Amino acid sequence: MDKLAILDQYLPPGAVSTIAYWIEMHQCQFKISRNRATKLGDYKSPCNGINHRISINSTLNPYAFLITTIHEFAHLITWNEHKNNTKPHGLVWKRNFKKLMYIIMENVVFPDDIQNALYHHLENPSASSCTDLNLMRVLQRYDDNSDGFIKVEELALNSVFTTPNGRIFRKKNLIRKRYCCVEIATGRQYLFSPIAKIKQAIV
Repeated sequence: MDKLAILDQYLPPGAVSTIAYWIEMHQCQFKISRNRATKLGDYKSPCNGINHRISINSTLNPYAFLITTIHEFAHLITWNEHKNNTKPHGLVWKRNFKKLMYIIMENVVFPDDIQNALYHHLENPSASSCTDLNLMRVLQRYDDNSDGFIKVEELALNSVFTTPNGRIFRKKNLIRKRYCCVEIATGRQYLFSPIAKIKQAIV
């Protein structure tokens, strides 16, 4: 299967040719990865004769996959301009992220709710789209929810839930923007994003 056909499985209409062009232009190793709980995508700069490397989680819906891809390409552009002499998510990265996103938005028709959330996000892009709860909530509307996962914020307080890796927690109080949850097996407390995907446990 050629590169365009593979990308077409993961990206929304209108984005495939541009992303394929960026991959080719920058001679970037572009990998579609298994799901990673701690990150949606990753960029690695050239090292030991290996050129730019970008990896994106395969489980993302097409719009989240595209936005994450643009996020990582903004790192690539920033590295080409300044190597390691600038902050990873500083003003230069934000400028490049905005520039690449506006290029994509000329060709990709986002649903109105995503487009509105994106315009707000682009006013001051964060280090991860995951930290923009409004954008993530909108993007999650387009997830395949057939796996039975729900968000932490949808559970009542004191409900018990399991994480994708099988650990069991009880939901407690909200601390600023995250929920304090107690692991049943250890009694240890952990903070969960309100939009973290979990399954309610039957107890």
